[in-house]
Amino acid sequence: MRILVANVNTTASMTESIAAQARAAAAAGTEIIGLTPRFGADSCESNFESYLAAVAVMDIVLAYREPFDAVIQAGYGEHGREGLQELLNVPVIDITEAAASTAMFLGHKYSVVTTLDRTVPLIEDRLKLAGLEARCASVRASGLGVLELEESPRRAVEAIIAQATRAVEHDKAEVIVLGCGGMSGLDEQIRSRLGVPVVDGVAAAVTIAESLVRLGLSTSKVRTYAPARPKVVTGWPFPSSQELQESAPPPRVQGNQSA
Repeated sequence: MRILVANVNTTASMTESIAAQARAAAAAGTEIIGLTPRFGADSCESNFESYLAAVAVMDIVLAYREPFDAVIQAGYGEHGREGLQELLNVPVIDITEAAASTAMFLGHKYSVVTTLDRTVPLIEDRLKLAGLEARCASVRASGLGVLELEESPRRAVEAIIAQATRAVEHDKAEVIVLGCGGMSGLDEQIRSRLGVPVVDGVAAAVTIAESLVRLGLSTSKVRTYAPARPKVVTGWPFPSSQELQESAPPPRVQGNQSA
């Protein structure tokens, strides 16, 4: 089984960290391929950067010419997952939804701890759109930018723990979700200090993607995520939408096999 893990920003070192976390969570026989967009911002912390990332992620995924079985979009918030679902016939998993849905198996309410305060509304909107907000106790900001997570991991852990503690004590959260792909790999440190389940979105997305592939399931194409109608796309980094549909690699159903 081969899973593409697409970073939403152009920082290659962060792609490597995200891919490493995905490999740590993957079952034996699952191959993880980390992808870094060809264009875009070095971190995504605004609506503009998020919408740019949506195009960049579609571009880099469609440029991958080898067969693959699933795609993970490794950005927390809005990064165009629906576009990929229209373009591909394999499962597409967004780490925002993967982390939140996993958290709901582990406690009555969960809280998200993310980066800057300006990203909080983007995450709240994404959770509402996905129907996951009812059991979200809060979305809290650590105050650190995405790139600071990589530059100062110790400071990042302390900032996340401070907000996670407030979420548990004041917001009555029972599970903490790490609200940024750049926080991958910090879950165990935070869990040991906090004493509550901590969900990493990348790890959760990998296990969900593997399960869907083994079950032979993918996105429904009968309505919402049906392929886009053939038309001329001008000034776009892609070929025409018809060519995209024809060139999309077919899913490889694994059944109960892990490779």
